[in-house]
Amino acid sequence: MDTNTPEGNAFIQWFKSKGATVDETAMGIADIPGYGRGIVAMRDLPKDHTLFTIPRDLVLSMRTSTLPQKFGQASWKKFGLHEGWTGLILCMLWEEAQGAASKWNGFFPILPTSFDTPMFWDAADVEELQGTAVVDKIGRDDAEKDFAAKLVPAIESRPDLFPPESRATTYTLARYHLMGSRILSRSFHVLRWKADGEEADEEAEVDEDDAGAALDGGAAPADGSAMDIDTPHGTDATADADEGPADDDDDDDDRYEDPADVAMVPMADMLNGRFNTETARLFYDDEHVLRMATVQEIKAGEQIWNTYGDPPNSDLLRRYGFVDVTTLAQPLSGAGNPADIVEIPANLVVEAAAKHTTADTQDRVDWWLEEAEDDVFVVGTDCELPPEMVSLARLLLQPKADWEKTRAKGKVPKPTMDATIAAIAVDVLQRRLQEYPTSIEEDEKLLADAAQLSLNRKMAVTVRLGEKRILAGALRELQGAYGKEASKRKRGADGSAGKGKKAKR
Repeated sequence: MDTNTPEGNAFIQWFKSKGATVDETAMGIADIPGYGRGIVAMRDLPKDHTLFTIPRDLVLSMRTSTLPQKFGQASWKKFGLHEGWTGLILCMLWEEAQGAASKWNGFFPILPTSFDTPMFWDAADVEELQGTAVVDKIGRDDAEKDFAAKLVPAIESRPDLFPPESRATTYTLARYHLMGSRILSRSFHVLRWKADGEEADEEAEVDEDDAGAALDGGAAPADGSAMDIDTPHGTDATADADEGPADDDDDDDDRYEDPADVAMVPMADMLNGRFNTETARLFYDDEHVLRMATVQEIKAGEQIWNTYGDPPNSDLLRRYGFVDVTTLAQPLSGAGNPADIVEIPANLVVEAAAKHTTADTQDRVDWWLEEAEDDVFVVGTDCELPPEMVSLARLLLQPKADWEKTRAKGKVPKPTMDATIAAIAVDVLQRRLQEYPTSIEEDEKLLADAAQLSLNRKMAVTVRLGEKRILAGALRELQGAYGKEASKRKRGADGSAGKGKKAKR
């Protein structure tokens, strides 16, 4: 792979000019088919080798951009720019518009200018994702509402910062979506750091669960896509710059939801991810430096991977515009993403359970949502029912006296399976399968002749097939364990044995 490109060389020179370091004998930037730009090893690398370091003030966030201060923190909050990603998007648009006057002038040219994500698909391609976890998470409508309600009024209020003649080219909806997609696919969760002379905040360390998985998603506001940074053992992860529009908050949970923590990290954002493959991680080296280091040996010529939490194909497609396919393990077979999941809304469980009880369950549903806070259940490629889903079904079927005891104790029922619960689960899984526009067999036939499919359609079929295989696998597991009795109870509940999924077209 060619690592000697004008774009890559210019970026590295800018990167080093801003106080960052990079071992150019160890790594290089290359264009990699299917992944865009990535980083490859230039020679054999040992474990714990430093690839590059980044000063904290070189990350681009609402804390490090000067725009919030120029705009005024009170006005920033007035327009809602401190919530969600609109503020960071505006910072990125404004910084890029400053040209050479911006600290990040050399960063923007290396960022992607187009994406294959569903955010940019036409309606026909999005329709191919019907039934999957992707559709409701694309977020186009919400993004466009924020653009109209927050960004446009904000820039119109300050013509000194946002010249009217630049609005038609710089602060457009298309560029808003582009910057949002750059954040979605490349941002990190960088904790606030202490200015010189301040005492370290011992409670600002990365949560143990997050630190254990270097770049595990789930820390970004609302979306949960920003990647976390690891903490070297025995060090303090804190970092708190005293600038920025966001209020400091002592609550750990709130801290992880702070939009001001979401940041673009030059160079680190170029490492790609692949299922069950991680060869480098980003660490808090000290209060003012981030360090990317190898976590295992890497051979010359290999791509260097920074994988964060092994996302399912539904998330990979939505965030990055690709899917990951490898060999599946039992109880599934064939090719797919071992990290795939299916989301099952709780209302399907409520509706299926209603066929097996005459009780008014609304008060139980309300209690469940308050106590357990689970309104979506997740089934993985192990095809096992989520215990929470089983507990909800048991709650809905409890006799009144048992329900009163459950409510008094404040504990959800144990997830104990029996034939009735199995019948409810079969009903739920079959109804969930019916939400897809095609059958498993139809999708397998489409992928067998994948050369005839557009890239978007191929990825959509891969995502929905992966989800349907999980549902079918869970059905097989249930029917194998409870088949005859569950079917008998289902016939008694709805008058039929129930049919498997049929194609809708």
